[in-house]
Amino acid sequence: MGQAPGEPVAVPQRAPRSRRGLFMPYILLLALVVLWSAGWFYVRGRAASEMDGWIAREASAGRTWTCADRSIGGYPFRIELRCGSVSLARADGRFRLGPLTAVAQVYQPRHVLMLTEGPFHVEQGDLVGDATWTMLEGSFHGASDGFVRASLVVDAPSVTVAGATPDPIAVSARHLELHARPTPGRFESDGAVDLSLRLSQALAPLADALIGNADPADLTLDATVDRATTLGTGTVARELERWRQAGGSLDVASLALAKGERRLQAKGSLGIDQGHRVAGQLDLRAAGVESLVAAVVGQRFGADRGALVGNLVGGLLGLRRQPEGGAGDASGEVALKPLPPLRLADGRILFGPIAIPNVRLQPLY
Repeated sequence: MGQAPGEPVAVPQRAPRSRRGLFMPYILLLALVVLWSAGWFYVRGRAASEMDGWIAREASAGRTWTCADRSIGGYPFRIELRCGSVSLARADGRFRLGPLTAVAQVYQPRHVLMLTEGPFHVEQGDLVGDATWTMLEGSFHGASDGFVRASLVVDAPSVTVAGATPDPIAVSARHLELHARPTPGRFESDGAVDLSLRLSQALAPLADALIGNADPADLTLDATVDRATTLGTGTVARELERWRQAGGSLDVASLALAKGERRLQAKGSLGIDQGHRVAGQLDLRAAGVESLVAAVVGQRFGADRGALVGNLVGGLLGLRRQPEGGAGDASGEVALKPLPPLRLADGRILFGPIAIPNVRLQPLY
């Protein structure tokens, strides 16, 4: 039927527009926050339980670890462990470290950053050591089958050790860096780990007195520790003996020491002999060390003859200090000359064919 004249036109009614779409982003965001929070608290609980389990396993092996005033925070993106202090007690000694903070990102839990204020105190038999610094940071990047890299960076380290000699041994430096990584192609088979050490502006008064040079020293070391994976957190004697029996060695690719006008470079291999003493050989190159050679030889032949023989050896080896404008490389550095090898055998230190008198290597454990 048609519409009667004058009858109002019927307008179709539209259904009310839903406002659900306006709130959907907020609902999704809230759901994401809830899920993320649940995941964070799960990871936090897992980290705490893993730590408790590790501490329990260490305690059953005779090593008591303590993290004083432990707290785990860092929500929402980090897992942050804080200890008022960290200590270890075991049969052969104990150590204590000041406040420590370790941080890992939730999305990268195997990469841990560590910061500690110190100080560090250790007791090992008759030895007592203390260390301080202005800044100490460490990092560890783990992997399913080991680790990728570990690093330690320290500003103004200062170490004192008492009990080794009549007077305490003190060593300080401006900066220290230590890096470690699995040796490519050898970590799985040999458990080999590459080490890189950088120490700048180091001072050691006891060594200065023996060498006769008080200039600060710069030291660099690049080496590989074979069978490093055999080392653990047991007593020093146990871990070193396991390492020795496994055929462990320290292969020095490059050791460089600069102290004033003196320069020394070395490479070689060191290990532990059956008497538990350091053994091995280092091939040396040096400049400006003729006075040190004279001092070493002088102990064997007497002061006068030693100075004469030492200067003769230095002259034959080309170690005499060059006058200004003398021979050197393009940078002005005096060229390093080869020295007789330094051999450590049967508890003795031999400089070429000459055994350094009055010096005996003591067992490490």
